Amino acid sequence: MTTLPTPQGRLTANRRLNDLTWLRVGGPADYLFQPADLEDLQAFLHHLPAEVPVFPMGVGSNLIVRDGGLRAVVIRLGRGFNGIAVDGTTVTAGAAALDAHVARKAADAGVDLTFLRTIPGSIGGAVRMNAGCYGSYTADVLKSATIVTRQGELVELTPADLNFRYRQSDLPEGAVLVSATFQGPAGDPADLHARMEAQLKKRDETQPTKDRSAGSTFRNPAGFSSTGRADDVHDLKAWKVIDDAGMRGARRGGAQMSPKHSNFLINTGNATAADLEGLGEEVRKKVYETSGITLEWEIMRVGDPLTD
Repeated sequence: MTTLPTPQGRLTANRRLNDLTWLRVGGPADYLFQPADLEDLQAFLHHLPAEVPVFPMGVGSNLIVRDGGLRAVVIRLGRGFNGIAVDGTTVTAGAAALDAHVARKAADAGVDLTFLRTIPGSIGGAVRMNAGCYGSYTADVLKSATIVTRQGELVELTPADLNFRYRQSDLPEGAVLVSATFQGPAGDPADLHARMEAQLKKRDETQPTKDRSAGSTFRNPAGFSSTGRADDVHDLKAWKVIDDAGMRGARRGGAQMSPKHSNFLINTGNATAADLEGLGEEVRKKVYETSGITLEWEIMRVGDPLTD
């Protein structure tokens, strides 16, 4: 049996992950590691046997962990990795800082990172997925990101290193993102806060924010943007092709495509990960049959299915 390093932080064996994801599903990880601080994380990764897989996990807002769990050390950053500092129009945030908190603190200082306000999750996930909305993206404002490599080294990455694409970026295998620095446009704090309030109102009117979901389920179909770049300003939306396929409100077990917004997969109360992923695959199949479009998952799915 592989021996793991003894860290200063918390290392828990056979830890179920369902309570750490917004969809509240998922089996156990072999281990869950919550580092005490940056040095603890570096030392742990440096001494961790190379054959042991690592899976960095944010707040679980965009994630399905399959019912059989995850054969890896799941690393979840907490206190010590959620600081936010503003210097002029430069904002540096720990990877565990919530997107909404960063947007608000930046607005207080007259820095426009308002697009982050309605994005669920933390800064680490925003960088990893090049999160964005309203035509603005993490890639547009990122100056640099700091990671701890699988070998425990602290490395600063540029936007070019990350190779940002629509809902994607490149990070070294097993690396854990620990902080990011942004350069945002200047703005009037009152105007920025008013804009965010309007965005929240619009979101609550159009999205099932009171239901248990993981945000948008599928990316908007690529190649259908009049702007010439793959982004959220697509002429053809995922929800539209799902509607056209007759899958709004579709159910499988405890999973449902939201009647309020058909690109939101929700846990109605007793869904398994298999229910959720299975319904998503049914939607993809039906959309392909009716439109010839292959929807791509925006929600990350990891781990093993449950076996008998």
